[in-house]
Amino acid sequence: MTLLNNPRTRRRRLGVGAVAAGLLATLLTVAPAGATPDPGDAGAAPKSVSKSDAAKAREAIANGEIPGPDEVAHSANIEHLANVPKDALPGLNSDIAFQGRYAFAGNFDGFRIFDISDPEAPKTVSQVLCPGGQNDISVSGNLLFLSTDSSRSDNSCNSTSQPATEKSSWEGMKIFDISDKANPRYVSAVETACGSHTHTLVPKKRDVYVYVSSYSPSAAFPDCQPPHDGISVIKVPRRAPEKAAVVDFPVLFPGEGPDGGGNPGGPTNPGVSKTTGCHDLTVLPSEDLAAGACMGDGLLFSIKDPERPKIIDQVQDNENFAFWHSATFNQKANKIVFTDELGGGSGATCDEATGPKRGANGIYDIRGKGDKRKLVFRSYFKIPRHQAATENCVAHNGSLIPVKGKDLMVQAWYQGGVSVWDFTDSARPKEIGYFERGPHTTDKIVTAGSWSAYYYNGRVYSNDIAMGLDVLKINDKRVRSAERVRLGELNVQTQPDYFD
Repeated sequence: MTLLNNPRTRRRRLGVGAVAAGLLATLLTVAPAGATPDPGDAGAAPKSVSKSDAAKAREAIANGEIPGPDEVAHSANIEHLANVPKDALPGLNSDIAFQGRYAFAGNFDGFRIFDISDPEAPKTVSQVLCPGGQNDISVSGNLLFLSTDSSRSDNSCNSTSQPATEKSSWEGMKIFDISDKANPRYVSAVETACGSHTHTLVPKKRDVYVYVSSYSPSAAFPDCQPPHDGISVIKVPRRAPEKAAVVDFPVLFPGEGPDGGGNPGGPTNPGVSKTTGCHDLTVLPSEDLAAGACMGDGLLFSIKDPERPKIIDQVQDNENFAFWHSATFNQKANKIVFTDELGGGSGATCDEATGPKRGANGIYDIRGKGDKRKLVFRSYFKIPRHQAATENCVAHNGSLIPVKGKDLMVQAWYQGGVSVWDFTDSARPKEIGYFERGPHTTDKIVTAGSWSAYYYNGRVYSNDIAMGLDVLKINDKRVRSAERVRLGELNVQTQPDYFD
């Protein structure tokens, strides 16, 4: 592991003892130039567009219909407080977690810790080089969790890319001690089937349970065999994280045959992803509930027993949803917002041709009680601003804005920017504010824009894939009361009860 500290460069070598997995990590401090991206963790290659689409993008900019390249635009009720560009970690920025006055920002090459005590001037506390995209990130107490969904030569932060067809390759969860934010310490690693694309924490007093989501098995992958219709459950003792281990692999889509259950995808359901695992889970510990976004399926399940989740309801949308990506409960736990990552986040799908229902959010009411609850579709929501053909844009990660009696959310849309919207009326959602930049380029699609946009302690923090950390303030009477809500910790996929 390479630790890149600002503003001074310090050189020292720290060793940690061998842990249960036989891991020996070395903490090094080097100059920022030492942060070399690994080719195996690069994002999608730039995709050229037609000459006519490129011309249309330039024309739209010239006519003032959309902002110019990387030019900032926003609604009157959004204030752009700060931007902190990428520094020593050149990879794609990914998810964000929060604790006290710190924000923890994932990057395909590692993670960065910010001091956000002054939201208008975030300061870098440390940067850790640990390639292993997409480095989905969360925190609990003194522990930081990092997902590796990139086949690696080993579980160290000095690993290199290695084909998943090789038995010795490694993917899974890494665990760090962050009791010293300036010097995170790598303490443990747990290999999981098909790696860890995302993960979700279910924190308990003595232990932290980690639900690991992964997908796309292959008979050619020794450690990722089909069927892969479940999630890995890791149990991490807080006082002995080196003893972290997989304790179960509950099957969420039971079925017969080599592919198991779940949505069969095409050709049965053309344009829909076949369910071979889950992309992301969101838990609501106060209600012992979880929502699963699982490729071709949406789930509601009980986590009263965190090691043995129980399915309550399962839904599909084979007309407009291509890939169930993420989920958000409302505060009353009687609605779920599911997102559809049409085109895998690399396509320009926020345009007139794609329409308002594809690559959108799906809003579902939860009706009934207990194990008889059902998910009932109500409507779609998509940002109302058409983007250029050179802008990757689709529904992505967002969080609730804690306002009593209202269902408000802030959400990332890649190059579609950040949207603030109201789904209090499930059937009539509406946007109430936005922040975005113009196309990153005007002749090809480059992966850029807001990966995650979350509301935390009075401000919105957006981790822009290419442009760095943005801090926004919402100046709107409809969200003013949210500024009084203060949390000590926030992992958005572990939704808090904001008013308890």
